[in-house]
Amino acid sequence: MAVEMVLLTPVLMGFVMLIVAFGRYVAVQGDIEAAARDAARTASLQASAGAADSAARASVAASLDDLTTCSTVSVGGDWTSGGDVVVRLQCSVSMSGLGLIGIPGRVAVEAESSVPLDPYRRYE
Repeated sequence: MAVEMVLLTPVLMGFVMLIVAFGRYVAVQGDIEAAARDAARTASLQASAGAADSAARASVAASLDDLTTCSTVSVGGDWTSGGDVVVRLQCSVSMSGLGLIGIPGRVAVEAESSVPLDPYRRYE
């Protein structure tokens, strides 16, 4: 019985850590998708494409924690009345941010969000 416990305990602990890591990955992916959604909404409230780009970047920086870095924040779309604004994020999360403390490396996560622009507003 003692030998079985010695052999099975590390396997069960590894399995539990893997479940925690997958759960954290889903949570981090949700956070990045929420940041993309918030950035797209913030960008859609601006009057020009340049202001929308800087507002979206500020929104992403305020939304995410230190363990997540977004290398690409792109704001695009059809910048006319009735068009839409699209925000794409390409981020990387450290393994310690997923609950795997002591394991080096990063995981890539991408998100995209689109928000329609007001058809009754003038954009530059």
